[in-house]
Amino acid sequence: MTKKKNRILHFSIAAILILSGVIGLKTLIASKPDLQKKRPPVPIPPARTITVKTAAHPVIITGQGTVRPIKEIRLVPQVSGKIVYVSSALVNGGAFNKSDLLLRIDPADYQIAVTLAQARIKDSESKHHLAIEEAAVARQEWMQLNSDSDPPSLVAKEPQLAAAQAKLDADRAELKKAQLQLARTHLMAPFDGRVSDKSVDIGQYVTPGQALAVLYDTSAAEIVLPMEDRKLFWFEVPGFTPQAVSGSEAEVQVQVAGHELSRRGQVVRTEGKLDEHTRMINVVVRVAKPYDVKPPLAVGLFATVKIKGHVIANAALIPRSALRAGSIVWVVDAKGRLEFRRVEVARFSAAGVIVTSGLADGDKVVISPIKGVSDGMKIRNVSTDERDGS
Repeated sequence: MTKKKNRILHFSIAAILILSGVIGLKTLIASKPDLQKKRPPVPIPPARTITVKTAAHPVIITGQGTVRPIKEIRLVPQVSGKIVYVSSALVNGGAFNKSDLLLRIDPADYQIAVTLAQARIKDSESKHHLAIEEAAVARQEWMQLNSDSDPPSLVAKEPQLAAAQAKLDADRAELKKAQLQLARTHLMAPFDGRVSDKSVDIGQYVTPGQALAVLYDTSAAEIVLPMEDRKLFWFEVPGFTPQAVSGSEAEVQVQVAGHELSRRGQVVRTEGKLDEHTRMINVVVRVAKPYDVKPPLAVGLFATVKIKGHVIANAALIPRSALRAGSIVWVVDAKGRLEFRRVEVARFSAAGVIVTSGLADGDKVVISPIKGVSDGMKIRNVSTDERDGS
């Protein structure tokens, strides 16, 4: 009996404990407050912006080309003979001034020709003077016999006088020709310049038309810039753009002898016709006295040219990243909402996009990408003005 009582007792205690746990759990569940469903807050995406500042923006048109001389000639003789003098400046790269003596051909034969021509003139002058005297005597004799009429031309020796005058004129012309030939034995520099090639030396026999050297003018240099037709709208080209009195100023930049060289230039013209293959127009920029500064703006250098074009008033300059498809920019309003705004783009430049309408001073323009963007959405403005120093 004792064992049976113990079992009943244990079972009763276990049942009481289980019942107490169930009651406690139900009480705890019943006392727990009801959970309320809440929507999580929608994240506001950040956006980098810049503040618009309208101002006058000059248009800079950039082009590239090779420096070339404004004039380049071949030095050729007009008379033949042996070279008896060569200037020390007549070497490849040599510099010379206008009217400097570069070459001299042996003048002996031409000096003799001048002397002979002078002698012939003396003889012709004597004969011409004699013809004048004879004609005067013949006219006088005729007038003594026939005072009422003029003598015939043959009697007055007019043909003989005309022949003597013609002979004198021909001999004088021969003298001028001989003197001209003598002068041509001296080959003078036609301009201030330099030598780019030489193929003659002292003692060499030369003939008319033979190329002896190549000379180029250093009073100015030119750079030819191939450009699209629409770019010429922004600057002045004499003889091409409307009402262009003088060409736009330009800055020519080259690298030479380890230095960055910058020279002032000016647009002077366009070349004769458009390139038939590229449809480009060749704009010519001229720089005065390219060899006056050291290192010089030497012929053959590759140059970058920046032409100073028209000034666009009351325009905004924004980064290219701020312009969206279809000339749209994203502007953040005072409430932090995004506004899609259409703008008018005047020109794309190396500095950014020049906008002439659609933006005002103080507008906040988004320059960073935003996923899932929509007009009117809320964004968190992160200004970059202070960091960029603008």
